[in-house]
Formats: sequence, C-alpha cells, structure tokens
Amino acid sequence: MPLHGFGTRTPSNKKLGLSVLPSFFVIGPPRTGTSWVHAVLSECASLSNPTKETRFFDKHFERGLDWYKFHYRKAVAGRIVGEVAPTYFASPQARERIARLIPQAKIVCTFRNPADRVVSLYRLKRAYGLIRWNFDDALTRDPELMESSRYATHLGDWLKVFGESQIMVTMYEELQADPQAYLDKLVDFLGIPRMQLRPSHMQRLFTVNAMTEPRNYLWTRGALLLADWSKKHRIDSIVHTAKRLGAAKLFIGGGSAFPDVPPSQHIKLRELFRSEVDKLESMLNRDLAAWK
Repeated sequence: MPLHGFGTRTPSNKKLGLSVLPSFFVIGPPRTGTSWVHAVLSECASLSNPTKETRFFDKHFERGLDWYKFHYRKAVAGRIVGEVAPTYFASPQARERIARLIPQAKIVCTFRNPADRVVSLYRLKRAYGLIRWNFDDALTRDPELMESSRYATHLGDWLKVFGESQIMVTMYEELQADPQAYLDKLVDFLGIPRMQLRPSHMQRLFTVNAMTEPRNYLWTRGALLLADWSKKHRIDSIVHTAKRLGAAKLFIGGGSAFPDVPPSQHIKLRELFRSEVDKLESMLNRDLAAWK
C-alpha cells in the first residue's frame, strides 16, 4: 500500500530530525483503547515522543509548527510517522488544521457504546482533577462529554474533508473481542507491516485499572498544570520519566472509589445518544442495537 504525506518510507535508518510530520492520526474519541493502540504502534511506527497527546491541532496550535515537530525529533526513517490524538475527533479546529497542513493524512476512528464511554471519560476527568462536578452536572457543564459522543455528526464532517478512502472506522468491541484482528486491520490501512501481539500486549489490554477520585484535587490539578508547563517549554521528558518511575500514582486517583452509575442513568444516556446512534447505523450500514 502506498504511503502518503510527510511520513513516507525512506531506505535509511537514520533519525529524521525536525523535518517530519505525521501521515496518520488515530483520533479517538477518548476512552476507546487509544492508550493501548499507542503502546502497540510505538513499536512499529514513529509517534510523538515523549508525550502521547501533543494536542497541537486542537489546543496548542499557537505554539507553532517547530514546537510540534520537536515531538518527532526521534522519528526514525523507515517507520511511518503518526499521532494518537483522541481529543481531535470532536474538534473542528483540529480537523481543519490537519486538512490544511497534511491533506493526505489517514484518519482512524474507534467508536464505543457512548453510554459506557461517557461514564469512563467522566471518571478519567475526575481522577485527573480536571473537573469537580457530579455526573449530572458534568453532562451539562463539560461540553466535551456530550460533544465527543456525537459520533455520526463528527464522522460526517471528517468524511467531507478527507473522504472515505482516507478514513477507517473501527469498533471498541472489535478490539476487545479479537485484538489481533483489530491490529491487523489497523496496520493494513496505515501501510505498516503486520506484527504479532505478545502476551504482554494482551495483558495490558485486559488489565483494568479502576479509576478513583484524586487524593487531593488541588494537588492533582497543580501537577497537571506543571506537566503542561513542561510540555510548553519542551522539557516534557522530565514528566515522562517521572511517570515511568511511578510518580503518577502520587497525583492521579488514590481517593475513594466512584459510585456505580444507576440503571436509570444508563437509560437516560442511551436516550440522549439514540439519534446519533441511529445516524451512525445508517452511515456504516451496521447494527448498533446493543447501544440503544
């Protein structure tokens, strides 16, 4: 399969320096297995380093292209270059900027039962100290929770810009049911040679780390602000090293467990997302009755 864009293959194994840009984006939305995808693809593609999500195209565009390219300074020739960026899915700005800068980019979406996904995203945001509201309040006060669940709407917008040939839609349930088949489909689309999953990959996928409330909201929030400052000044390798040494456990979660979402809330969520699910069914010609 021919490769397009700035991440084309070259015969050398030397580092490419700061001249490279991604040729593919895994755009989520959040809580659809993107951390696992990033871990696996990092073994066969050049991804942003050391930060998994640069958020350049939706949040940090004003930092400039040199700042973004710095995240690919360790990209190696012979490996396709890409970014796993789940917040890009619901961002019109990210879509327009990628289309303008890298019009031949390949785009990968993974959809998950929206009721389950939005609960998972809410808990993640609470664990990371990003929000303090209860679940009902968060649905109305945090736009991302609902906006990132408008699968059909945003997929339609990406299709208008990039076309069907450059976009692949996958399902989280496919990843859970058959990780190897999911990965084969993904790398075939991206133009990466197939790789065999190891037991460690499978263990990572099926190991559930239950998220909890933060031990101290202000402490967690301060750590996130410090991490963002480090990224801005290109010293995020310090944050990466701290995470690798286990420092994240001191700041993320560690508090009380989240209460279970009552069945009545799940019913409400399914109704909220019904219209989008119906539209997605038609777009993909796929039965999504399990999400209704």
